[in-house]
Amino acid sequence: MHHVRAGSPLIRSSALALIAALATFPALLGGERARADESPAYAVEVAELSAKVGEPAVLHATLRIRDGYRVLQGYNNRVIELSSFDDGVTFERRVVRGTVQEGGLDFAIGVRATKPGRHPINGYFRVGYIHGPDELAMVSLRLIANVNGTE
Repeated sequence: MHHVRAGSPLIRSSALALIAALATFPALLGGERARADESPAYAVEVAELSAKVGEPAVLHATLRIRDGYRVLQGYNNRVIELSSFDDGVTFERRVVRGTVQEGGLDFAIGVRATKPGRHPINGYFRVGYIHGPDELAMVSLRLIANVNGTE
């Protein structure tokens, strides 16, 4: 039986090989999310929302489909992982399904401001698209918006 110490060349070379292997698979390291704003298929449109503190409101986030692409309607197009940077907003649902509209997808996100002021929120769109006769893909796009709580 051989013992290998933490600082040995074998451990260092194994660690470097693992890092190199992972670098070739960027999705494993969150690379898909890092490229989220570069979708060839969709353009994200989200307007800032003002809502009275404590009252329900709806934030509409729209994904406009670009020329040459189609919405993958059979896919569970949705917004997930909704969160508020400063806990100034709560969400009606943890997952919001999109509805197909002419020209893209609409997401009606139920929110409630819990305190006055501007509150950044974020999440991820998980959506699919079709391009040409044989290309389809499911991608993650970032949702970044603001909810203004008013008195």
